[in-house]
Amino acid sequence: MSLDTLNATDFADPGLHAAGLYIGGEWLPGGGIPVVNPSTAETLAEVPDATVADAMRAVDAAQAAAAGWRATPARQRSEILRRWFQLMVEHSEELARLISLENGKALPDARGEVAYAAEFFRWYAEEAVRIAGEFRHAPSGANHILVDHDPIGIAVLITPWNFPAAMATRKIGPALAAGCTVILKPASETPLTAYAMARLGAEAGVPPGVVNVLTTSRPAPVTNAMLADPRVRKLSFTGSTGVGRVLLAEAAKSVVSCSMELGGNAPFLVFDDADLNAALDGAMIAKMRNAGEACTAANRFYVQSGIHDAFVAGLTERMAALKVGPGTDPATQVGPMITTQAVQKIGRLVEEAVGLGARVTTGGAALPGSGFFFPPTVLDNVSPDAAIAHEEIFGPVAPVYRFETEDQAIRLANATEYGLAAYVYSGDLSRALRVGKGIEAGMIAINRGLMSDPAAPFGGTKQSGLGREGGVTGILEFMEPKYFAVAF
Repeated sequence: MSLDTLNATDFADPGLHAAGLYIGGEWLPGGGIPVVNPSTAETLAEVPDATVADAMRAVDAAQAAAAGWRATPARQRSEILRRWFQLMVEHSEELARLISLENGKALPDARGEVAYAAEFFRWYAEEAVRIAGEFRHAPSGANHILVDHDPIGIAVLITPWNFPAAMATRKIGPALAAGCTVILKPASETPLTAYAMARLGAEAGVPPGVVNVLTTSRPAPVTNAMLADPRVRKLSFTGSTGVGRVLLAEAAKSVVSCSMELGGNAPFLVFDDADLNAALDGAMIAKMRNAGEACTAANRFYVQSGIHDAFVAGLTERMAALKVGPGTDPATQVGPMITTQAVQKIGRLVEEAVGLGARVTTGGAALPGSGFFFPPTVLDNVSPDAAIAHEEIFGPVAPVYRFETEDQAIRLANATEYGLAAYVYSGDLSRALRVGKGIEAGMIAINRGLMSDPAAPFGGTKQSGLGREGGVTGILEFMEPKYFAVAF
């Protein structure tokens, strides 16, 4: 199949692009949920709309596979994950185009996502054989302490639409490495990538029932039914803080362990002693990765007075030069937003900020046409009372604020309920580290516009979540320590 001619009819084929509920190693085709191309507003395909009964079948399948997968030697689990990584690399261009079609992101962004997503399988293929225990003497000297780690059990994984491949692998990788079976519920806006990944997993040797995939337009009853089943012991969710709170309350009814990667409102601090061009380079990455539709996206640009005007001018020039267009167009640098509702929300935030005195230096209004496009936008002189200062934008809009002192910058950065990510640019490393220590966030990028790394712990503080994904700690989210009190 030619990538250049990939279109909606290809999703009816029984190859990589076919989609259906994936339960117990079997494909259950059907329709009910339209998948829309944000670049054209046209329907690409329809995927099945899972019911509560389907969800229970998935739990049954995960349970049937659990004992065998748990007993599978770590080296064998590792080799399967490694093969899955290799298959993603081999199919990287095809996966990137699929992501661009259903998500809308520009092909360079989609290619970057596939590479990033695949790396989680390679990383956890390596971590699978390095799960460590502990043996030591009790402080009294009378006994010994032995600590082992068991797989936590069946895990329900809920992923968002903005990174349909990476958010899945960041959860599936550690879960399978730990010895857990999983049920993945991808976002209904971008399910095709999840189903394509499941096909590659089966080819890599993942046994039936170890990975199951459900799409549904009724996430609440389907998810609640799975969380109420005593065989389900883990929920890993990436999404909004509001939905996360609801899921935490539901999981509490059955005391299900939860990992939550929730919303963000990342500040981007630029001090007078920063390298201006480096700060602008970093700002473009931190703001415009996936067209700003990222939880780690720079949301609030706080720039010290001495460099403020030059930064605004440089950012405006760079943002205005970006080419907006369909995600699959090789020339596109900024693709569409995910839905027309997303465009409307961004427009509302910009309009209100302008009403409170903000100055638009480029962009500022939705673009005409059939797709869901909003242009790269820079706002200067934004009021701290504007909603855009407090809400996650999830779009290509950069609001800029002025600050005077280091203490003021830290105070402004912390003036949010979120605490996921922050960026600091300064020529003084001592200052940058000091400011980073003062910011209430789980991840701080210093003189860098990109912080995500499969080898590092990803997660936030405050209302941005619980637990960490990635790194050495990520696999522990899917394990239970077991203590043996030993006398000999």
